[in-house]
Amino acid sequence: MARVTRTLRTVEALADAGLIAPQDRPGLEAVAARYAVAITAGMAELIDPADAADPIAAQFLPQEAELVATPLERADPIGDAPHTPVTGVVHRYPDRVLLKLTHTCAVYCRFCFRREMVGPEGHGNLTAEQLDAAMAYIAGRPDVWEVILTGGDPLVLSPRRLRAVMDRLAAIDHVKIVRFHTRIPVVDPEAVTPELVAALRAPGKTTWVALHANHPREMTPAARAACARLIDGGAAMVSQTVLLKGVNDDPETLGALMRAFVETRIKPYYLHQGDLAPGTGHLRTTVEEGQAVMRAMRGAFSGLCQPTYILDIPDGHGKVPVGPGYLEGGVVEDPAGRRRAYPPKG
Repeated sequence: MARVTRTLRTVEALADAGLIAPQDRPGLEAVAARYAVAITAGMAELIDPADAADPIAAQFLPQEAELVATPLERADPIGDAPHTPVTGVVHRYPDRVLLKLTHTCAVYCRFCFRREMVGPEGHGNLTAEQLDAAMAYIAGRPDVWEVILTGGDPLVLSPRRLRAVMDRLAAIDHVKIVRFHTRIPVVDPEAVTPELVAALRAPGKTTWVALHANHPREMTPAARAACARLIDGGAAMVSQTVLLKGVNDDPETLGALMRAFVETRIKPYYLHQGDLAPGTGHLRTTVEEGQAVMRAMRGAFSGLCQPTYILDIPDGHGKVPVGPGYLEGGVVEDPAGRRRAYPPKG
């Protein structure tokens, strides 16, 4: 494998880097024509091309299986569109909104639930007029306590752009929390500069950063250092992980990732059941498989390392926890799987 020094954005570039076999190019070109491709140098360097089941490759390298869609899959699997009052804003829950400034990412995940919207052919960035309308909507809704910047990845934007958005949010008194959903500290840690860290702060607002990572190998020393810069700069951090077949769907791998988060001062937050996005079935587990992983983690790993297993109900009906249950009909199951009466008999 050739040393990678830049982001790879085409099938040709992936082949030149030795990440895909030349004979696979025609089929993968068809995938790239449908869904955006990009992998940063840092992520490419983590891939072992000799491992057909490499968990980093599975997340970022296109596969012909992406052209196979099932009847249950849909272009907007979590139902953003019905909850979009103005362009760029998703208002699904009373006290918080999503603000989608951009549909560009540093990398394009092969399981992305917004894969029909992101990338060079996607929905792009908000225009100045669209951003004005989004801010006016937020300012006019006093119940909105939290604004979640997502997309796309908001941290691909320049510190100047992010600072301008934070300044506008700072002027909206009822907004107290600003949260950024990002992969940047993992996939491009050098981008987390002092200027970027400072741009995420605003007077009177508490900044949270939700880091998306799915395998412990992603938590490199450089990634951990980037997270430390964010935390030391005043941001609180939580994690988001997608349960992926062959990547992290066993308790040892998932537990190692959660420990890496906690060691980095990141509280594990959500473990997402894979959404019904088109062409992602090869990476999606069943809910029952996810519950078995969560059950195996309980007791084996610190309580700090336990994320909430979440299902985003298709078509915009919201998130609900779907982890295993332990108490039913006066019987409770302990972490070792033994069943006991509760309340205990006298």
